[in-house]
Amino acid sequence: MDELIQRTRIRVKETAASWEEAIRKAGNILVEAGSIKQEYVERMIAVVKEYGPYIVISPKLALAHASPGEFVLRNDISLITLSSPVHFGSKNDPVSIILCMGCTDQNSHLNRLSKIAELFLRDTLINDLIEANTVEEITTILKG
Repeated sequence: MDELIQRTRIRVKETAASWEEAIRKAGNILVEAGSIKQEYVERMIAVVKEYGPYIVISPKLALAHASPGEFVLRNDISLITLSSPVHFGSKNDPVSIILCMGCTDQNSHLNRLSKIAELFLRDTLINDLIEANTVEEITTILKG
């Protein structure tokens, strides 16, 4: 599990007044880790404003990302759960879990993304993550 999402990249029951703030909170974890630059966080928000809420990939779950480039220093991913869900304007709203992914190129992250997709196919995973109150609970849930 640590190779997918490091425990230091997980936050639980974060507060966010909007989807933009939720993306900033998830993205800032990777900024603090030295994996992305602040400009990448703003690009993720700009992408949603330009192309719509396609990042809301299933009910309650968004995968925030932007194109690889100079603002991504290394492949990394963060996960936050929200104390109150936010709305993106998607049919899958409201969103309570934000995954934030920074990728250095078009291909190097595909294996990790595939493993995360498999993980989120588990029937109760999303609701279990939403109900978790600690990082330890989240890591236990992700380990299965």
